[in-house]
Amino acid sequence: CSWDNHVLVNVGRSFDEERSNFFAPRKGIYSFNFHVVKVYNRQTIQVSLMHNGWPVISAFAGDQDVTREAASNGVLIQMEKGDRAYLKLERGNLMGGWKYSTFSGFLVFPL
Repeated sequence: CSWDNHVLVNVGRSFDEERSNFFAPRKGIYSFNFHVVKVYNRQTIQVSLMHNGWPVISAFAGDQDVTREAASNGVLIQMEKGDRAYLKLERGNLMGGWKYSTFSGFLVFPL
């Protein structure tokens, strides 16, 4: 789990802070959630959760009349040991970076 470029919890060291990637330590079902906030940004953003380079889910924030807007989503993914998951900004830009955003992933059920 990370916030403002700071990792709050990283039990098992599965989150690579340098690359902002989560690597599955074992085969299983994993839960991922993210919450992204755009600030003072009159454009649409799209953020996708990527699994081994492929988009799995996305979230959009695009209201032109607000100064802050959030986009959130979550999913369960079956992963093999060594698979990676990460967030990708597909469209737009985040004024102020990722500091108001969170990303978390954890093992739900080992296989």
